[in-house]
Amino acid sequence: MRQPIQFGTSGIRGIVGTDITAEVCARVGLALGTFLGRGSHVCLARDSRLSGPLVAGWLTEALVAAGLDVVDLGMVPTPVLAAITRMGGHDAGVMVTASHNPPAYNGVKLFSREGIGFSRQQERAIEVLCDIGDHASGRGHVIPCDDPLELYMQTLPQEITEAAARSSVRVLLDPGNGAASGFVRRVYDTLGIGVDVVNDEPDGTFPGRGPEPARNVLDSTVRQMACSGCGLAACFDGDADRVVFCDSEGFLGLDEMVAWVARCRVLETGKKCLATTVETGRLPEHAVEEVDGHVVRGVVGDVAVAHLAQEQDAALGAESVGVYIFPDVGLYPESILGSLYVLGMCSRSTDIRRFVASLPAVSLAKRKIACPACVKNRVMEVLAANPDELAGQTSYASVDVTDGVRIEWDDSWLLVRPSGTEPVIRVTAEGAHAGDVGRDLAVAVSMVEALVERERRG
Repeated sequence: MRQPIQFGTSGIRGIVGTDITAEVCARVGLALGTFLGRGSHVCLARDSRLSGPLVAGWLTEALVAAGLDVVDLGMVPTPVLAAITRMGGHDAGVMVTASHNPPAYNGVKLFSREGIGFSRQQERAIEVLCDIGDHASGRGHVIPCDDPLELYMQTLPQEITEAAARSSVRVLLDPGNGAASGFVRRVYDTLGIGVDVVNDEPDGTFPGRGPEPARNVLDSTVRQMACSGCGLAACFDGDADRVVFCDSEGFLGLDEMVAWVARCRVLETGKKCLATTVETGRLPEHAVEEVDGHVVRGVVGDVAVAHLAQEQDAALGAESVGVYIFPDVGLYPESILGSLYVLGMCSRSTDIRRFVASLPAVSLAKRKIACPACVKNRVMEVLAANPDELAGQTSYASVDVTDGVRIEWDDSWLLVRPSGTEPVIRVTAEGAHAGDVGRDLAVAVSMVEALVERERRG
C-alpha cells in the first residue's frame, strides 16, 4: 500500500530520495493537474538546492502529463513565484523548496491564482487526489520565462521603493547562497540603490552560513558590515520567504523586528490588526497597542498567517522567524519587499536599535525535544488535558490550544507545540524575569520528555 501524502505547516517536505521521490512528485503533480483541470497554467520555480532541478523535473513531467502548461521561472525566491502567479493570472504556483531546512531536504509548496498559499481545505483535496488512480491526462507544454525580474519589479509598490531609494542607510544583502542570491541585488540595482553583498552566489550546499539565518550564524555578516560601512544587513533564508536584520551592533531580534514593522504599518495604513501566530511573543503586542492596534494569534505557518491576515483585514501578517506579509500588496511572504520597507523606514542606521531599546526587557528560552511523528498527537493530547501540570501547578490567566498549548501568566507565557516540518516538539518560554522563564521551561521540557518516552515505549 502506498504511503499517504500529507501537507505539513508549509507544504510537503522531506529528505530527497526517502520522502521526496519521483513517485511522490508524480502523484502530487497529477493530483494538482486533476484539481485545476486540463488546460490550466501554472508557474513553477525552485530554490538553490542541488536536488532542485531533479525535483522540479519530476513535477513538471507530471503536470504536463496531466495536460497543464508550465511556466518555468527557474531559480527565483518564493515571493517572486507567488507575485508572478498572481500578477499573471496563472491558475497556481508551484515552489520547489525546503525553505530553511538542511540541504538534504526539499519539498513542494502550492499557491493559488491569488498568490496565497493553498488553504488547508485545498491541501486536503490534493491529499485525497494523490491516493486515487484516476487522474486528468493530456499533453501540456513547458513555457520558459526569459526574465522573471522584469515581471516581479511591476509588483513592487512605488511608495515603498521610492522611500527605500531615499534612505541614506547603506544595506548589506546576505542571501545565504539561497534563491535570493543575485536576484535581490538586481532588484536593488534596478531601483538605483547601492548595496554590498555577502554569500551572494547560489549554492545548494549553503556553504556561507547555512539556509537558516539564525542569530548564531550571522557573526560573519556583522563583521562584513563593519568592513563595508553598511548600517543595515538583510539576511534571507534558503527560498527567501524569510528575512532577518542586523545592524553594526549585531542581530536586531525576531519579535523586535516584527514589533518595529507592525507598528509602522498600523500607523501608515490606519488598519489596527497584526495577524501572527501563537509562537510570537509580547513585544509586537506592546508595540501595536501603543498606537491603538491589537494582535490576533493563530496557527503557525505563513499560509495560515496569510489567511488570518485576509480574514482580519490586517495591517500586517508576520511570524517572528522573519515572515512579513503585506496584505495590501499580496497575501504571501514578501521578504524582498520587507527589506525595502525596513530600509525606507530608516532615516539613520540607529533608528531601529533605539526603538528596540525602548521595548520592555524580556527573557526568551527555547528547546527542541526529539519526537517521532507517530506519537506527536498523543503527546499533545495529554499536554492539552493537563495544563495545570504543564504550568507547574502555578495559577495562570489563560490556556490557548489553537496550535499546541500556550499558557499565559500576567507577565510571561509558555508554548509547547509540535513542529510541522521536523520530528520534534518545540518548547518556548518568555517573560519579564529570567528565573521564572527558566523554571517554566524546565517544567515543560521534563514533562514533554517523559511523555515522549512513555509513548515511544507504547
